Amino acid sequence: MLKLKIHKLLIECGTDEAGRGCLSGPVTAAAVILPDDFKHPWLTDSKQLSEKKRMELKHIIEAEAISFGVCHVMMEEIDKINILNASILGMHRSIEQLQPQPQFIAIDGNRFKPYGKTPYETVIKGDGKYQHIAAASILAKTYRDLYMVELDAKFPEYGWKQNKGYPTKAHRAAIREYGPTSFHRKSFRLLPEQLRLDI
Repeated sequence: MLKLKIHKLLIECGTDEAGRGCLSGPVTAAAVILPDDFKHPWLTDSKQLSEKKRMELKHIIEAEAISFGVCHVMMEEIDKINILNASILGMHRSIEQLQPQPQFIAIDGNRFKPYGKTPYETVIKGDGKYQHIAAASILAKTYRDLYMVELDAKFPEYGWKQNKGYPTKAHRAAIREYGPTSFHRKSFRLLPEQLRLDI
């Protein structure tokens, strides 16, 4: 059973991101403040759930959360500031959308930069430990997946509906055949051969 939050008496948000390891598309972050009596038997790390359950939980979280924010950080920004900084920036932008603003921030993972003067704690595998981080992981994942499905309609050859931009064999084969799109991250190693020079 996941714990509700770290500090019982504070307004606390959980935050997480999805899509850090993808070759294409944005990195998407979310932040969520849940009510103190929130409970759902399915709620856990988004990676442990089926797509159907994630989508159902997305609607439940949006309906029942005190507040939530979601932010896509696009490829150009990722390429400019690197994926770690882009992930943290996305979390900050998601937290900015929250009303009320949190008095404490719980972050999935082990890296974060201060958000103003708000105290925070990073929690490794936090999406499997705290409800608000799990809820943020579900929103980040579902919003990003829906975005990639929309993109798939414009670029069907890359299989984004299935692979969501992750580096599958089929995705790499499509990059090899058709070249990268404007939605690919130029700073990422799209193909292993990028390190080899044809002399």
